Amino acid sequence: MSWYRNTVWFVKGLREYTRGGYESASKRFNPADVEVDVAGRSFLVTGANSGIGKATAMEIARRGGTVHLVCRNKERAEVAKEEIVRETGNPSIFLHIVDISNPKEIWKFAEKFQNEHKLNVLINNAGCMVNNRELTEDGLEKNFATNTLGTYIMTTALVPLLEKAADARVITVSSGGMLVQKLNVSDLQSESGPFDGTMVYAQNKRQQVVLTEQWAKAHRNIHFSVMHPGWADTPAVRSSMPDFYERMKNSLRTEAQGADTVLWLAVSAEATKLPSGLFFQDRQPVPTHLPLAYTHSPPEDEEKLMEVLEEFSQKFKSASPG
Repeated sequence: MSWYRNTVWFVKGLREYTRGGYESASKRFNPADVEVDVAGRSFLVTGANSGIGKATAMEIARRGGTVHLVCRNKERAEVAKEEIVRETGNPSIFLHIVDISNPKEIWKFAEKFQNEHKLNVLINNAGCMVNNRELTEDGLEKNFATNTLGTYIMTTALVPLLEKAADARVITVSSGGMLVQKLNVSDLQSESGPFDGTMVYAQNKRQQVVLTEQWAKAHRNIHFSVMHPGWADTPAVRSSMPDFYERMKNSLRTEAQGADTVLWLAVSAEATKLPSGLFFQDRQPVPTHLPLAYTHSPPEDEEKLMEVLEEFSQKFKSASPG
């Protein structure tokens, strides 16, 4: 019976992830929440050349914010930057080429960025779902390197800069897929058992939720949040989940709909009235565990995750070029 109730709840929840779910939820939105002028505030968006990252950057630029686009592919990033400047008339758009799966690159970038810029809001959007086990040049499993370690290093490296800012925020784009995963700190790089890219991605997204909760406890002057964008029609979904895309393409959210809660968390005054460390969907906090799903972790596992990531982080910091 508990399995049945859990399944019914989850299927109902899946409907909320579609375009129809967004349209239903948006009836309670207050448009004034995001009708704000953010001129003078600085935003950094990773994975900003397409999909939810680009849509978020576009909307922040429309509101006058200074936007730093952190992208891996220089050619696509330059096209995205030109489009954002053209569409918004905002010239304060800056481009940084960084591979978020390369921890040494992130450290090098963050150290330079801190010396040259201010930062009010960090948006961790870059991610990947690699369906076969691939290793980076550093010997890291690629999903873990990008989604978990990359997010950890980018955030911890920029926390000192954020702590100097007024109304500092960190938003991480996770996924509702994490609801099917319990934190597993014993196999962070998916070395044992068969490799399932979708489940590895979901595990990484669970890790991002834990990171957000832990950061919120450790850094009281910064507002941390993590969110699920719903199922949106993005290049990443089309390439990483082609079967899912074909099945669901007529029900997927637009990129702007997927980015709506990211924007709300980044610019609205309402977002920071809520506690730091929460998980959001469609502008409201939602549970991080399904009923009776047994995905809760003991505190020692969450602490272990932070310890292991810090060890990795420091190892690559010492190895990064000056």
